[in-house]
Amino acid sequence: MLSRKPLLAALALVLIGGTAQAADEVVVYSSRIDELIKPVFDAYTAKTGVKVKFITDKEAPLMQRIKAEGQNGVADLLLTVDAGNLWQAEQMGILQPIKSTVIDQNIPAQYRASSHDWTGLSLRARTIVYATDRVKPEELSTYEALADKDWEGRLCLRTAKKVYNQSLTATLIENHGPAKTEEIVKGWVDNLSTDVFSDDNAVLQAIAAGQCDVGVVNTYYFGRMHKADPNLPLKLFWPNQGDRGVHVNLSGIGLTKHAPHPEAAIKLVEWMTGEQAQKLFADLNQEFPANPKVKPSDEVAAWGDFKADSIPVEVAGKRQAEAIRLMDRAGWN
Repeated sequence: MLSRKPLLAALALVLIGGTAQAADEVVVYSSRIDELIKPVFDAYTAKTGVKVKFITDKEAPLMQRIKAEGQNGVADLLLTVDAGNLWQAEQMGILQPIKSTVIDQNIPAQYRASSHDWTGLSLRARTIVYATDRVKPEELSTYEALADKDWEGRLCLRTAKKVYNQSLTATLIENHGPAKTEEIVKGWVDNLSTDVFSDDNAVLQAIAAGQCDVGVVNTYYFGRMHKADPNLPLKLFWPNQGDRGVHVNLSGIGLTKHAPHPEAAIKLVEWMTGEQAQKLFADLNQEFPANPKVKPSDEVAAWGDFKADSIPVEVAGKRQAEAIRLMDRAGWN
């Protein structure tokens, strides 16, 4: 009669081998476009041998997919933009805490979830942009001042349906309370020169074309357009330097609740918060590194230094629903 021990030992080796092989791949569900993340993942694979498979889609379908997959989940990580989206994923219960002293040391607390469910990877300022031939920088001061009569018929904004504007409004609520914030937002709406735009690129193009004189955009949109046309008659202005500072948000990543390979996934995130990856990840999209030890690219640095709002970015998520209701009441479509 054949002994079962060799069979069991062989089976154990197969299972161990299968586990080791599976751990050589990390799966990321990402709402960022391929060309912004593929070079980062390729660099990690070249360094470690671990393959990174990524699936791209809009953030909402990806989050719903993770929720639907449940314990049979394929994704190890969710990569998306804006603390509002990451907060929503956290509230859906599709993330789990990342326990890592490396990440905690690399990324300031204000750019991480207090629950440790997600961490920022790169930063973007949502700031004022103005036409250099029609506006003097000394005419500008704060986000709030764009509600003044001086800017009547001169302001362009992106739709309120975009999470970037929802997060900006959420932080205004945190600073001013709902009543004052609604007054500010109504002032913005009253000062619009035209209907709201679908994206930040359209806001920049409208200002350059003379449809309006000022707007509010994420810095990297300006960076892309300025790189394509260095003679673009637009400049960035850093508001609220005398008080709380510029609104800063992020792109970030979270560990899924049922990640098949949590240890391998955490190692990838740790690397992505380190100096090599931070430089690459931020430079690809003309963003600011979330790791303060890493300097921005020369192009980004040329925009000048600014004081950033120190408010934890997760506030954008906590007050998101309130911000959406307020924007609707104020007539921001």
